Amino acid sequence: MSNRKENLIVGLDIGTTKICAIIASMTESGLDIVGIGTSPSKGLRKGVVINIESTVESIRKALQEAELMAGCEINSVFAGIAGAHITGFNSQGVIAIKNREVTTEDVQRVIDAAKAIAIPMDREVIHVIPQEYIIDDQDGIKEPLGMSGVRLESKVHIVTGAVASAQNIVKSCNKADVNVADIVLEPLASSEAVLSVDEKELGVAIVDIGGGTTDLAIFVDGAIKHTSVLSLGGNHLTNDIAVGLRTPMAEAERIKHAYGSCLTGEIGKDETIEVPSVGGREPRVLSRQLLAEILEPRVEEIFTLVNREIVRSGYEDLIASGVVITGGTSILPGMPELAEQIFNLPVRRGVPQGIGGLIDVVNSPIYATGVGLVIYGSKNQQIDNFSVGQEKVFDKVMRRMKEWFGEFF
Repeated sequence: MSNRKENLIVGLDIGTTKICAIIASMTESGLDIVGIGTSPSKGLRKGVVINIESTVESIRKALQEAELMAGCEINSVFAGIAGAHITGFNSQGVIAIKNREVTTEDVQRVIDAAKAIAIPMDREVIHVIPQEYIIDDQDGIKEPLGMSGVRLESKVHIVTGAVASAQNIVKSCNKADVNVADIVLEPLASSEAVLSVDEKELGVAIVDIGGGTTDLAIFVDGAIKHTSVLSLGGNHLTNDIAVGLRTPMAEAERIKHAYGSCLTGEIGKDETIEVPSVGGREPRVLSRQLLAEILEPRVEEIFTLVNREIVRSGYEDLIASGVVITGGTSILPGMPELAEQIFNLPVRRGVPQGIGGLIDVVNSPIYATGVGLVIYGSKNQQIDNFSVGQEKVFDKVMRRMKEWFGEFF
């Protein structure tokens, strides 16, 4: 058990509609999924914790289920973060190369220079992701170590989030008796699971449509160029069905999964569905086309807002390989076809790739973020990540915050 524990990585997707824990074992051939646990999410709204106790309870259930399947005990997780409070922007830094040859220290200094920008006190830096390096006007360098030059520039993408939201995620995990190894932006995690290297090089947009939020990340030349989070998701579709068909929320969710489609034209006029009523009234038989007429405008609105964000980013002409949609809501029939009409680009559904083990179970867009967190964790393991204890985690978060807020603390 002890040897195996050292090789285990756990991804915890803390979503608005579900909390999903995925355990992977690191083997010589790669990552094998060995445990999966899911639990309905009760304490989140639009990706942000609004009830700590409910969130803790949901996290515990998901972790216990995953532990039972994998036959191990979880100490540490890579937790996902999303929500409308997330913002991403690009920055640059320049330094003089000390000994005319780029060292690890130079790379760290130039990244520090790029992230030395004023950030509001209520925000925390979640990621600083290098895009490319420039040495003496030679651009497009991915790995500058050992290269000769006088001047080193770095271009980075910085992702920030609300300090309170990040702390609440850490606190919820701590109360569920697990340590947080790192907090990871959810679209960044999803991209690890569903995008190929070729797509990232050619230019691609990943749209992760969850329950409470729709997350966007744009990759060009193999590097992340733009991230944003929209406060629209699958829960809005469920709410529209509940209001439009006058049925309880739980029934609206069931109807969405069983009969939903976002292309009205593809549904036969004689297809019907039985819709339970509220207040003890008799169920009604309605046309399935009516359901599609409710869903299509809302999905169209989500994709239109995403498209507007892509245009605003300035990268719309550089995503040659198109758009990849993932997340639980992307399973809805007709999604890729409707997306192609709005984006005017090729669109495909993204399912987790490049893993072993329980592939059949996680072979769905629902698990894209969870699997992505595990892949991210395998690439970003650090020595102090897996220490247990609430104080240690808060020390890490506070250290990260102090680094950015300076004299404020």
